[in-house]
Amino acid sequence: MPTLLTSKIIKEEFVEKISELSGQDVHICMQCGTCSGSCPMWEEADFSIRKIMHFAKFGMEEKLENLNTYWLCASCHTCTVRCPRGIDIARVMEALRQLTLRKNINFIEPSKIPSEKIKEYPQIAMVAGFRKLTS
Repeated sequence: MPTLLTSKIIKEEFVEKISELSGQDVHICMQCGTCSGSCPMWEEADFSIRKIMHFAKFGMEEKLENLNTYWLCASCHTCTVRCPRGIDIARVMEALRQLTLRKNINFIEPSKIPSEKIKEYPQIAMVAGFRKLTS
């Protein structure tokens, strides 16, 4: 059974991994919500970007599992441009995707896409999707 100290260390390690991969300090996020208000994908997301940043800031890895928000990030950088703290939030979303993919968990499973759909999709979109969403 994990102790409080062990749990705190695990959370700090997760936050450090996010910082290492993204080059961003999620601790400076002041939870203003500007990122969420700027996001063109917010209606499709499970949680707002502000909430994702909150989970990341406090190392709440278990809360971030199985969410679609960071997978839906269009990398348009609108949140980054508008962030009053200068956090490159799109890079944080990419880091969260990478941490999940490193566990060999795919967001989409290519073998489960019906062949008739594959013929309809633009090839460049398929390649980009596989690069972004599969390990």
